[in-house]
Amino acid sequence: MTSETTTQKRAIIVGAGIAGLATALRLEQDGWRTLIVERAPARRSSGYMVNLIGPGYDAAERLGILPALAPKALGIFTTVLVHADGSPKMTVPSALAEAALGPRVLTVFRGDLEAALHDRTGAEIRFGTTVSAMDQDPSSVRVQLSDGTVEHADLVVGADGVHSRTRSMLFGDDFRVDFPYVVGAFALSESDHNGATTFIGTGRTAAVVELGPARSSAFFTYRCADPAAELALGPAAALREAFADVPFAASLPVPDDVYFDRVSQVVAPRWSSGRVVLAGDAAWCVTLFAGHGATLALTGADTLGAALASGGDIPAALASWEDTLRPQVTRRQRAARRGMAQYAPPTRLHLWLSEMTMRAVTLPLVRDLVRRAIARQ
Repeated sequence: MTSETTTQKRAIIVGAGIAGLATALRLEQDGWRTLIVERAPARRSSGYMVNLIGPGYDAAERLGILPALAPKALGIFTTVLVHADGSPKMTVPSALAEAALGPRVLTVFRGDLEAALHDRTGAEIRFGTTVSAMDQDPSSVRVQLSDGTVEHADLVVGADGVHSRTRSMLFGDDFRVDFPYVVGAFALSESDHNGATTFIGTGRTAAVVELGPARSSAFFTYRCADPAAELALGPAAALREAFADVPFAASLPVPDDVYFDRVSQVVAPRWSSGRVVLAGDAAWCVTLFAGHGATLALTGADTLGAALASGGDIPAALASWEDTLRPQVTRRQRAARRGMAQYAPPTRLHLWLSEMTMRAVTLPLVRDLVRRAIARQ
């Protein structure tokens, strides 16, 4: 059994996604031994695009993964806003994205980010494994795994996503807040264009980014009365039906590893109990509408490691970490709720106002004001 007086602390991390791998890597940098348990049978290799913005970029640098990510960077690209039939409506220049994202940004595929973290961490990873039971005392946590083994650790980190079982085990109730939207995203295996095409209609958005082989992806979201019914249809059928009048979107082949889920946030009253803590989407899912999920995952891991390294007992360090990070998470969740009206405008008026805003921001003077506002955040 472990204790804080041993020379090397041990952490068990539930979930081998961005938050779990980043947490393992950060703790290892301070001398922890780490074990990751992951429900999936193997690592996922694809996924949608993610942005490492500001603090997320800084965390990636401190974690030492920027050299591996640099060759995978997608860069900043021009977007063409189109009508449903694919005819151009307006062009959003790359300079606008630069102004919105700020100077320290890296855009990569989720799978490439996870690969960079995986290749750098020395954690033992047990795939096809879940936590069956967990209990703790003041000195350690006892974890029973689905493979029949029992492990002891100084710390357990639940980084098992928006549908976190660790969260349910820890607090008893599910603090997931569901919204009337679904979202789908996947990498494209083939691409014969260069640039981004986006359709925004009342209650829905379809976007295809084509930057060449292994550098292309699709993103969809739409408002619906019954997200569970959409999920039951399956991603291919649901997306074809929702975008039947948008040929460039409806004709895309949907791969087996598509991300397709309802839009939810996690609003938990606290993120830790004793020596067990939630991280990433398990603690604070902000949704894809926020655009800061990967950034918060890396920032959360980096600052969690710093809090644990600062001395004092583990429960106090976890509470201090949450006090520091929660205001940033709360801001991003609020921004995401506002962003729902941008990705899925509820009325034609909202759609028109959104387009007018985009046209205004393309003006050099307005773009400079946006850039200065971003720099002050």
